[in-house]
Amino acid sequence: MPKHFTDEQLWQLRNKIPFPALLASLNWPRKSRGGQLTFVCPRCGESRSDLNPQENLVRCFHCETNFNPIDFTMAARRCDFIEAVHYLLSHVKRSN
Repeated sequence: MPKHFTDEQLWQLRNKIPFPALLASLNWPRKSRGGQLTFVCPRCGESRSDLNPQENLVRCFHCETNFNPIDFTMAARRCDFIEAVHYLLSHVKRSN
């Protein structure tokens, strides 16, 4: 399993994977409330969350943690950075 990734690969994973697709790929608990995507935080288990689509970040307001797709995958799958990147490269479709 390669341990080195290009800056472009990492940028694509952080910025071009839509969170709805990531949550679906992970089979992560989520729902839409009033048109807003909410999810269960992989760190604290609460669902006081929000998505910022312009920055491609999600935030848990309970534990005050921000996640990009790589961070979220690491927390949700309880894996390291390299495993998370490989998962994202092979399992989640990026938007154009």
